[in-house]
Amino acid sequence: MAEGRVPPRPRWVLAVAMVLPGMGQVLNGQNSRAMTFIFFMLVLAWVSAHLSTGGQSFIGRHAGGFFVYALSVLDAYRHARIAWTEYAWTLAKGGP
Repeated sequence: MAEGRVPPRPRWVLAVAMVLPGMGQVLNGQNSRAMTFIFFMLVLAWVSAHLSTGGQSFIGRHAGGFFVYALSVLDAYRHARIAWTEYAWTLAKGGP
């Protein structure tokens, strides 16, 4: 994170990450991490779609992608929470 930049609120990052895949990482300033998550979401969704049986639901056919999507939401929230806590700690100590 850039010095002097106020980090986004963790709940805002969580809400955005739940709606738009990878955007939580973008809000946290982790663009390459967002692209990595999106890449693996697409790849694992494709792999699980081609390995599943025909009678599965949409979510069942793309379970690999949804799994990575869930991990990306948790990851974005975790990094936002850490950044916010560090920012609050800095303010409490009399920092910028």
